[in-house]
Amino acid sequence: MPGTTSAFTEIARSRRSPRQFLPTTLSPADIYAVLEDAQTAPSNSNTQPWSVHVVSGAARDALANELLLAEEDGRTSPDFTDGYGDGLYLERSRALGASVYRARGVERSDPDGRRAAVRENLEFYGAPHAAFLFMPALGDGVRTAGDIGMYAQNFLLSLAARGLAGIPQTVLGVYADTVREFLGVPAELKLLFGISFGMADPAAPVNTLRTERVPLQRSVVLHDTPGVLDRPVAPPPAEPSGAVPGFGADTRPQTRARHGL
Repeated sequence: MPGTTSAFTEIARSRRSPRQFLPTTLSPADIYAVLEDAQTAPSNSNTQPWSVHVVSGAARDALANELLLAEEDGRTSPDFTDGYGDGLYLERSRALGASVYRARGVERSDPDGRRAAVRENLEFYGAPHAAFLFMPALGDGVRTAGDIGMYAQNFLLSLAARGLAGIPQTVLGVYADTVREFLGVPAELKLLFGISFGMADPAAPVNTLRTERVPLQRSVVLHDTPGVLDRPVAPPPAEPSGAVPGFGADTRPQTRARHGL
């Protein structure tokens, strides 16, 4: 009923991106249900442009090994450009990176430790399953990528609703050719990103990491919609151990890395 907290609100606001998973495999019924929920995502003109490949077991292990070899050889092959500019968005990315390293106990002066943390991305953070989201090259790709994003959000929220977890990883798209060759995916399908998923490890210190979101007043502009944002912006709460600091808190140059979203 209006005015009460819905189950969806609880799920959406409590969802997290873990960076360490238990090895426990999910049941076929759970994986099917998550895929079925994701399939209900909206898309432009109902094009449903997603092509999803899920790896588990021996296939998952073999692909992780191929990704690690590609990283060692420097064989990157992204289908899309990236970058965060040199302002606000870069600061937010750096703040997250600093917090991930801190939660893992990796010092800024430890390049080997930092690289090992990055390589854990390519081992799916220990998750027993990974889904790779491919898209056709339609127009400039922006609308299609938006469709894939909506599919992925359904996927992630469906996991959360079942007490499971997933983390979207753009770094997996950096090795698109490696993934395509391994999975036998045609070249015309482009790899946007992957999602590692399973059961989060509750004992992992890195999984205590909590990221904040900017206040609505900094991201929403209302037109003839009074009363929505007419409330004071609360000061940020004291940051617990492992929390991501306020955006922009750590702007020192860092090794560029992707740590999931």
